[in-house]
Amino acid sequence: MSVEPGLSAQVDHTIEDADTADAMRSGDVHVLATPRVIALCEEAAVLALRGQLPSGHTSVGHTVQLDHVAPSRVGTRVTAEATLQKINGRRLTFTVSVSDAHGLVAAGIVTRVVVELERFIESAN
Repeated sequence: MSVEPGLSAQVDHTIEDADTADAMRSGDVHVLATPRVIALCEEAAVLALRGQLPSGHTSVGHTVQLDHVAPSRVGTRVTAEATLQKINGRRLTFTVSVSDAHGLVAAGIVTRVVVELERFIESAN
């Protein structure tokens, strides 16, 4: 792998109705849903790895540890950031955060595992 600690990426997103807890059925409030926060963090981690993995390989989600500490309403622009902190064999550990104009929305750790794409798909069948 040509992956090294320090790789990072960010994703900007404006919250829509479909991103809310009530829409995603993860709660009954009309603010940014925790599952959507996780998806934004994963998206940033994947983006950080784009073009860095060997041909025929990809990364898949393994572990998510996240503190969702503040609500964000529809129309708010959020930024998710992921930075590769540690490599342990095929496991890649990222620190992640999501923030908006008011400050920190969520922070945590996302671990992804590098797999051979074809072999991984076969194992799902």
